Amino acid sequence: MKLGFYPDVVNENVTRIVASTVVVFGVVAIIFPNLVVLGLLLLGFLLRLSYGPKWEPFAFFTSRYLVPWLGISFVPSAGPPKRFAQLIGFSFSLTAIILFLNGLFLSYQIVLATLVFFASLESFLGWCAGCFMFGLLMKVGVIPEEVCERCNNLNFNK
Repeated sequence: MKLGFYPDVVNENVTRIVASTVVVFGVVAIIFPNLVVLGLLLLGFLLRLSYGPKWEPFAFFTSRYLVPWLGISFVPSAGPPKRFAQLIGFSFSLTAIILFLNGLFLSYQIVLATLVFFASLESFLGWCAGCFMFGLLMKVGVIPEEVCERCNNLNFNK
């Protein structure tokens, strides 16, 4: 695995389970504001953004052990939109930390509540707002179609 590698295809089921950890960490950070939980949330997004699900501890555990143990099948999902979603989550997490460090607790909680809301949509309904935005940006030409040539054909091998 090369530095900064993000897979072209990820398991949608793993993505949804990992999104539930964002929900849990986000809710905990809203109810019990602390830098440790915020740091873990930011680190998770940074690792997933940089290296995909194989280097972030919970995503690794989920894909390697939890999903097989539960007998959940591999459901292919395009990697580039998921990576874009990780970038958005990273941005929200970083913003929350900056607001927290500056004592802007209501703003911090609003940013985290927004992150929790969208992570909940991914986790519970399978709808990824970052992926939706990625698609819109491709349609208007901001993101070149070559970035996600395989996005439109998910009938390929892992």
